Amino acid sequence: MGWGPSGVPGSPGLSTGVSGGSAVSALAVLLDRSMERMAEAAADVRVFDREAIREAADVWDNNLFPLFWAVSAPSAGERERRASTVLEWMAGLGERRRAWMTEQAAVAGYDLGALLPPAPAGPCAPGRDYLGHVMAPQDRLTREKADELAADYDLTTATVRHVRVERAGGRLTAFLRVVADRRFAVEAPVPPAAVLDVWLDGVTDADFVSPGVGGVILDAGSRGIAISLGGGGRLRAAGGECRPDDRSWHLSAAGRRADAVTPPRTGRQARPRRAPGGDLGPDAHAAALLLRHAMLELRSVRYPERADRVPVLLLCRAFSGAGAAIVAAGAQTGARRREAAFRDVIRRWAVQGGPRLAGGFARVLRAEAGRTGLVETPRIADRTPPSPADGSSVQGRTPSQAVLVMASWTAAHTSYGTERPTAAQLQLALPPRPDETLPGRWRLRTAGFEEPVAFRLRTAAFEGAGPLVRVGAPTEACGLDLHRGALHVATADGGRVSVS
Repeated sequence: MGWGPSGVPGSPGLSTGVSGGSAVSALAVLLDRSMERMAEAAADVRVFDREAIREAADVWDNNLFPLFWAVSAPSAGERERRASTVLEWMAGLGERRRAWMTEQAAVAGYDLGALLPPAPAGPCAPGRDYLGHVMAPQDRLTREKADELAADYDLTTATVRHVRVERAGGRLTAFLRVVADRRFAVEAPVPPAAVLDVWLDGVTDADFVSPGVGGVILDAGSRGIAISLGGGGRLRAAGGECRPDDRSWHLSAAGRRADAVTPPRTGRQARPRRAPGGDLGPDAHAAALLLRHAMLELRSVRYPERADRVPVLLLCRAFSGAGAAIVAAGAQTGARRREAAFRDVIRRWAVQGGPRLAGGFARVLRAEAGRTGLVETPRIADRTPPSPADGSSVQGRTPSQAVLVMASWTAAHTSYGTERPTAAQLQLALPPRPDETLPGRWRLRTAGFEEPVAFRLRTAAFEGAGPLVRVGAPTEACGLDLHRGALHVATADGGRVSVS
């Protein structure tokens, strides 16, 4: 579902253009602020914030049709009632979603609290699965939680399955997945070991050398989190969260305690809630489909191998002011005028996106909405062919310097019956090419390495631009070094370590 090259000249220059204290305007503000947030996160790939883009796009993939339904009501009073329903639905999808909505609305100068019902008091109780078993929640990693994990799982023999350290704007984050034996009896058949996930924010120190065996020690306190990894590795951060990814967690000591205080699953809880909504006119429906397609494309940056192929800035420019435009179109009197206004909105998006996106817009409208002629397909001469600036994989000379955005290592393991080899992945910001049409813009490049024979990562690898050096012979064990060994990855076949 690609849209085209990702390079975009200039700043998106987004604004909401909506004011007031209504639920309708709040929805518009949230949508326009989402576009601004994603554009900010991708404006300079040297501080690329993949999670911020994913988080903003994730809000809308299942809430766009309710938004269009709300603003398309025939009267102002009905639009406001529907919008209030949609806002409450969106905020009810979890504590994190509500917090994100409130925070982003506040950034845009909008107080969302008066439009939402009070948040549930106290911590959320763990949920139950379809069998009625209590499920492990994702909790803040505290000293008590670390002790709880150590009591239920043998961390002294745990091994690292996956480690990832990543820049998120001005800070570093990390994700750690370890495999540990259970200290409690389980019902067969289950995997012989459990998986524990740890998310860290505000990482201050990272040092990891594969293969990450020899146990794990979790230490959490008022001064932050320190994790010791086998082989002398470590991760230190200001805060974090953890969760056992273990279908047998309900049999652990912590699971049994949670089971005793968690209400049983009821028939009403088992039925999924349906998003508010109703039928839309053909053009409103087409506009909603096109915008949802864009949100799904933006959300795909959650996969690192996709992040350098999503034209984030271009999509944000195309849909800048979308919230205000959708509200204005829906407020038109009469179905015909509303439909004509939504057609104009689609055309405006195509103009703002330019020739690079117009062809993709036309394909989406034709394939998913059955609509043709709404967007003019650019002539072949007007189309911009993919260039090295769009992050595509082009073999060539290794740049002399790079900025590390993300580095990860994954141990060989079996996933859903499939054998997965050891792998490493790098996300790098590379300097502009001399022949680029957008001089001065750094480009994002993701590179994968299957079965690396060496992987080393230290915090110093994230200290801005540094020398990127290819070491070793092309036909022998060959690696890439950044910041004089702070990052080092090598494969037995040197031809597979090319970054250009």
